[in-house]
Amino acid sequence: MNKNLLKFAAFSFLLISVLFTSCKKDENADEQIAEFIQNNNISATKHSSGLYYQIIKPGSGSFTYPSSTKITIKYEGRLLNGTVIDNGNGVENTFQLAQLIEGWRIGIPLIQKGGEIRLIIPSNLAYGSQATGPVPANSVLDFTIQLINVQ
Repeated sequence: MNKNLLKFAAFSFLLISVLFTSCKKDENADEQIAEFIQNNNISATKHSSGLYYQIIKPGSGSFTYPSSTKITIKYEGRLLNGTVIDNGNGVENTFQLAQLIEGWRIGIPLIQKGGEIRLIIPSNLAYGSQATGPVPANSVLDFTIQLINVQ
């Protein structure tokens, strides 16, 4: 058999395997999230990105969130088993929104200053297949965020 044909076949198999595995992970995350929401009686909305959110308090104002937005928040993040992975040391923290995980970049603009939101973030909108600090690879994250200020 031609060497190039063998390389092409091996590459094609690898690509199809990766795509299938990625789809299975996404489906598994969606199933995990649906089960978590149901078991915890959470009234969440699914965003087109795959993020689930619950607006606890909408806040007030009409800020439009340009790419340079800085947010001051208090937050707590957990794995679905309840393990706290980060709480900002229990104090207000200021971040540039554009530098945060995609789930936050999508979810935080759904509220205004003074608002509070719960974000249930599939791994592809968080840290993906990378383990990061106390967050295992492919983890769904559950954050409660109070938006203190936005500028």
